Amino acid sequence: MDANSSSMYIQPHFLSNPDKPFSNTTHFKPLPSSLNHHFALKFQQHRMAHKMLDQMPDSKQSFAWNSLIQTHLRNGQFDRAVTTYQEMLVRGVRPDKHTLPRILSVSRLLGSLRLGKQLHGQAIKYDLASCHYVHSALIELYGRLDCAEAAKWVFDKSPVAKSSVSWTLLAKFYVKEGRPDLAVELFNEMVRSDAKIDSLSLATVIGACGLLKSLQEGRNVHRIAKSCGLEFDVLVSNSLLKMYIDCGSIREACLIFDQMKSRDKISWTAMISGYVQKGEFNEGLKLFRQMISEYLKPDAVAISSVLPACGRMPAYKNGKEIHGYLLRTGIDMNLRVQNALTDMYVKSGHINYASEIYSRMSEKDNISWTVMILGLGLHGKGELGVNLFQEIVKSSTKEIDWITHTAVLYACCTAIMVEEGKSVFKCIRSPKVATCALMVALLARAGLFDEARSFIERKQIARQAEVLRALLDGCRVNRNITVGKRVIEQLCDLEPLNADNYVLLSNLYAYVGKQDMVEKLKETIRDMGLTTKKAYSWIEFRNKVHVFGTGDVTHPSNTSNTAAQFLSRFARV
Repeated sequence: MDANSSSMYIQPHFLSNPDKPFSNTTHFKPLPSSLNHHFALKFQQHRMAHKMLDQMPDSKQSFAWNSLIQTHLRNGQFDRAVTTYQEMLVRGVRPDKHTLPRILSVSRLLGSLRLGKQLHGQAIKYDLASCHYVHSALIELYGRLDCAEAAKWVFDKSPVAKSSVSWTLLAKFYVKEGRPDLAVELFNEMVRSDAKIDSLSLATVIGACGLLKSLQEGRNVHRIAKSCGLEFDVLVSNSLLKMYIDCGSIREACLIFDQMKSRDKISWTAMISGYVQKGEFNEGLKLFRQMISEYLKPDAVAISSVLPACGRMPAYKNGKEIHGYLLRTGIDMNLRVQNALTDMYVKSGHINYASEIYSRMSEKDNISWTVMILGLGLHGKGELGVNLFQEIVKSSTKEIDWITHTAVLYACCTAIMVEEGKSVFKCIRSPKVATCALMVALLARAGLFDEARSFIERKQIARQAEVLRALLDGCRVNRNITVGKRVIEQLCDLEPLNADNYVLLSNLYAYVGKQDMVEKLKETIRDMGLTTKKAYSWIEFRNKVHVFGTGDVTHPSNTSNTAAQFLSRFARV
């Protein structure tokens, strides 16, 4: 009969005689008391287990106490675990290498550094501090409680060889405390000490290199991963992918991705996200389609990574197809995905679809509010955006952040709602220059140039180019050439080699019909050798997105290599 079946006979006796669990019985041969105690714990008879400890002949053994502490831990009864440990010490039971890691985890979970330090002292007293399990538990305790330096002290004082777990734990805590540079230094020390390097230690330090945006350090770790034969371990490869993307080297990320023997959802999502972050939206969409064609079902993270590409190009048809795919496959439409869908429809020019998704959302956050309010402002419905904000203020208990307030200010600006804009601006603590520029734009668009000037002087932002551009926008709306020329002079004084400033003045002249001045400004820009920012356009045609830049003559679908002829061909379809 095995132990589990024996317990079937033992339990009824325990339950009927809880006060005398070890009384003689003719029905079975008594098992060792520590095993009986184990069964009591297994069947969640905690009170009985404590009583049994009082009567157990072998209650001086730590095994039974460790089991009881572990049970309290598993049930989230941290205070009872501490009380049990204290009772164990009072009875003269010596803790062992299994006791202290358990009770140290209680200190960590309770967030009690004071208790942790007391336990550290006891680990030294009982000569257990150098034990591998206790050593790792102490490092984890200090690291989790944001005391990485104390964790390093424990790490350095260890008289025994340090395990790769200890090295990796400490590196993780340096990253957690915002010191990725120390994590990289620690890894280099680990390499010099000939400690065993595993995939987890490599992934940790590669992540630190990404945070530092240090290609040099990242490439160095990549070489070490190669020498250890771990370059194509999925965890390491995914970390390398993200590191190269974070460091701006999409080419090297692509090389890793192409060479990977096994790719998971994280690999695909990282690469798609990398292309989108880099502005290579078409490549991101192509990779997403390839992911689906290889029968790998994307998750919510992959979906929310690719949707911005559809919004920024804009590739509305692709975005709508992805939305349909979401509905067909039953992928979790969590808050992140719903926000990404709303944003995609807003940027694709379909504000009604965005409003529909927003209205059906069971939960909303600051991102949801910001996207919708900003979208209404962008589509010339600023007043609706302000009304929506007023509804949010009345109905939501969540704190509204400064980004959402800035979106509302933008909506006020597009609708020229001055009083509402002033009220919103007062809600923003320590407004940034960009937020102040929006307030200037609102006042200038309303024709309140004197008030705008007074605001600029009061905030001491007269030497900020974006503020002057906001003022210039008001001049364009109100056809105020006199003030506009003065503002342009200030802008050119601040940024004499910025061609965009001359373009703004050119737009102002064009707006009031002074075409001769527009041509003169174009000549001035050419004579000064200045170049303006290249503008791009996208056309979605037969499920493919075609991208054109200003002066583009390189479109591959065009036999004569001119974008104009391609557009002409497109118009005839």
